[in-house]
Amino acid sequence: MGKQGHGIDPERLEDYARQIKEVQEMGVQIGIVIGGGNIFRGLSGSQKGFDRVKGDQMGMCATVINSLALSSALGAFGVKSKVMTAIRMEPIGEFYSKWKAIEALENGYVCIFSAGTGNPYFTTDTGSSLRGIEIEADVMLKGTRVDGIYTADPEKDPTATKFTEITYDEIYNKGLKVMDLTATTMCKENNLPIYVFNMDIVGNLKKVMNGEEIGTLVHN
Repeated sequence: MGKQGHGIDPERLEDYARQIKEVQEMGVQIGIVIGGGNIFRGLSGSQKGFDRVKGDQMGMCATVINSLALSSALGAFGVKSKVMTAIRMEPIGEFYSKWKAIEALENGYVCIFSAGTGNPYFTTDTGSSLRGIEIEADVMLKGTRVDGIYTADPEKDPTATKFTEITYDEIYNKGLKVMDLTATTMCKENNLPIYVFNMDIVGNLKKVMNGEEIGTLVHN
């Protein structure tokens, strides 16, 4: 949503597309999972009286809208992309399967995985863990508003200090909010490292790919 506070900010979209193109040109295969909180958040919807399952389904549809927007922005930069959905939605997107996704990645497409896991009660964090594990990714990059994992929320606590790396177990034991526990557990059990960094600073994605230590690495 960028500076707008809701919906889709065309400037933010363009920044993302440009950075994704830069990284793809380095020869990296890219799969992307997008949340939908800028349009509708299922969990907060259920607190306002929406049925939780319906609310989560609305959230899934929101991620599809964001995925189509990113696909369109990538197309404007000459990057081939494919939107895959966890629930059947042809002709809006192709129904997700691991084999189709890997084939598309190997053919130079950026794959955008939308609709989360396709199930209620799961977050898009879990959607990213699941897709990352399925497509046999080397690393899961979690682009967020802060530049890594801190001892406390840096937006609320000025004394919070940043970890350059941390284990999954330390996240549990310290009760840190990185991703929801289902997502973190899946990454731990399947040995998928997570790199948390600030995606809102243009150029950061390429820095991560070049091995610059600008975020926090989570590993076993």
